[in-house]
Amino acid sequence: MDEETRLIRAGKPPKKLPKTVGPPIQRGSTVLLPNAEALYKEDLGYGRAGLAAQMTLADALAELEGARAVQLYPSGLAALTGAMLAVLKAGDEVLVADCVYKPTRRFCDTVLRRFGVLVRYYDPLLTRDALLALATPATRLIVMESPGSLTFEVQDVSGIAAAARERGILTLMDNTWGAGLLFKPLAHGVDISVQALTKYVGGHSDIFMGSAATSDPKIARQLEDGMHELGWSVAPEAAYDMLRGLRTLPTRLARHGASGIEIANWLATQSEVIRVLHPPLPGDAGHALWNRDYTGACGLFGFVLQPGSRRAVNAFLDALQLFGLGFSWGGFESLAIHCDPQLARRTIKRDFGGPLIRLHIGLESPADLIADLRAGLDAYVAAGSSS
Repeated sequence: MDEETRLIRAGKPPKKLPKTVGPPIQRGSTVLLPNAEALYKEDLGYGRAGLAAQMTLADALAELEGARAVQLYPSGLAALTGAMLAVLKAGDEVLVADCVYKPTRRFCDTVLRRFGVLVRYYDPLLTRDALLALATPATRLIVMESPGSLTFEVQDVSGIAAAARERGILTLMDNTWGAGLLFKPLAHGVDISVQALTKYVGGHSDIFMGSAATSDPKIARQLEDGMHELGWSVAPEAAYDMLRGLRTLPTRLARHGASGIEIANWLATQSEVIRVLHPPLPGDAGHALWNRDYTGACGLFGFVLQPGSRRAVNAFLDALQLFGLGFSWGGFESLAIHCDPQLARRTIKRDFGGPLIRLHIGLESPADLIADLRAGLDAYVAAGSSS
C-alpha cells in the first residue's frame, strides 16, 4: 500500500483499554461496525447519541434519580424543552407553574404556542385540588418548579403527581434546586425529572448540560426518539467533566446548604431585611412541605430588603466584593442578583414589600460572606438616605 494509505490506517486503538477511574473519552462521529449485517441492526450506529463517557454519566444519573432511563441534553433549558416536546402535540394543553425559569417561559410563550399547544400559568401556591381544578380534557402535562428559583415557593409535588396520574395527566418537575440529591421527584410520583446539570452537578460554572429522567418505559422511548429527531448531542469531554462533578456532589452540596442556612439566619436578624425566602428556615411559608420532602438544603435563596430605590439596590450590589453579579448558580462561587426586573413578566403579581435579592452561597467562608453582605447593606442604607 502507498504511504498515504498506511498513515491513514496506522495507529489503531488498543484492543484492550487500560482500566481507569473514569470512562474513556471517545471523540467519534463514526462508529465502526463489525460486519455488513450489523449496519442496520446495531442500535449504536452513530456517535451523536453518545459513547463511553456519555453512557457512563447517564447510568450514574439514573442511579442518582432512581430512574429507568436518563437522557442527556446540551443545556438545562434543552432538557426542559426537549422533554416537553417529546410528550406534547398540537392541541394539547400544559399547565406551567408561574415561577418557572424565565427561558422556559419564553419557550412556552413562543415555540409551544406557535405549534398549537395551549399554555396556561398557575399560581405555585395553589393546593393540589385547586390546581387540578384548572385542568381540562386537553390538559396533557403539568410543569412544576419547586422551590421556584427566584421566589422559592414549595409545591406539594407528591400530591399533585398522584392527582394528575388519576386524571391521566403527565407531570414534569424542574428539580435543579434539589440537584437530584435533596429531592427525588420520581420517587414522589413525578413522570419526568429534569435538572440543569450546569448548576450543582457540574459545580464549577464551566459546563452546560441538562438531563431528563423517567421510570416510565414509554416516556423513556419518547425522550430517546426526541433526541434523535431533534439532533441533540453532548460532547464527550463535557460528559466526562460532568461525571467528575457528580462524584463530589454530596460533599459540595452539604457545604453549600450549611453555609446558606447560616447566612440566611443572619440576614433574618438584620434591620434592613424584611424577610428571607428560604424553605429550610422554620418561618418560611414552604417550610412544612420542605421538611416533609427534602433531605437537605442547597445554597440558593432570596431575601427582601426594606423599601428603597433602584439606585440603592444597585449600591448594595456594587458594594459586594465576594459576591459576583451574575445569573446561573450552583458553582463554587457566591453570586447575587436583583430579581424584580424578572418578576414583571409573571402572571401572578406579588408584592414582597421591597426589592427582592437572590443569593447563591458558594464555598467561601460564611464569616467572610456575612461581612461582605454587611458592607452591601450599609451601602444600601447610605444610598437610600441620600436619594
